[in-house]
Amino acid sequence: MTQDEGKREAARAALKYLRPGEPIGIGTGSTVNHFIDLLAPHKSDIPAAVSSSEASTARLKALGIPVVDLNEAGSLSLYVDGADETNRHLQLIKGGGGALTREKIIAAASRMFVCIADESKLVPALGKFPLPVEVLPMARSYVAREIVKLGGQPELRAGFTTDNGNPILDIHGLRIEKPLELEQQISMIAGVVTVGLFAHRPADLLILGGPKGVQELKAAR
Repeated sequence: MTQDEGKREAARAALKYLRPGEPIGIGTGSTVNHFIDLLAPHKSDIPAAVSSSEASTARLKALGIPVVDLNEAGSLSLYVDGADETNRHLQLIKGGGGALTREKIIAAASRMFVCIADESKLVPALGKFPLPVEVLPMARSYVAREIVKLGGQPELRAGFTTDNGNPILDIHGLRIEKPLELEQQISMIAGVVTVGLFAHRPADLLILGGPKGVQELKAAR
């Protein structure tokens, strides 16, 4: 099974958590694209979706699934998204696609967060994948200096702005032993919009696809 096939099988396994008649939250990225494509036969069961990015919105609308604002949808029964890294506590690094702020908001508003990924995303400790931090433009240099004090090496994501119109700093050189603590520290820096560390609101279920098939993990808390 290739990595892409693993993503698709993880996405397929998440379909059983759909609740007909209830709006769902949809994340962003290559694994989520598989999930969206697999929704086509189920679209009559989905009254609406709340999307974390313009790219996912376009893909959902192409299938004929209505996309609504979270303010209109209210609390969501299910949020399905991928991850750049996950540990066994289902704490995640997200934001490689740049949609981390909207992803974090939708995750917070959802009763169940299902993370789908290929098995390579499961790691002993977070941090090998650069940690994204969305910042207000005027605070970019200040935030970068503060992150250096925390031991990170910030790099501006060149030529990129989020759907919110903000730049992203990708933080290299971290081995994140205390995700909850680091998420809070970075979030408290003035000018930070969101840090792509999902520790205070981790996934509830992790579905991994790999050569041995699909496995489902619940958080070891």
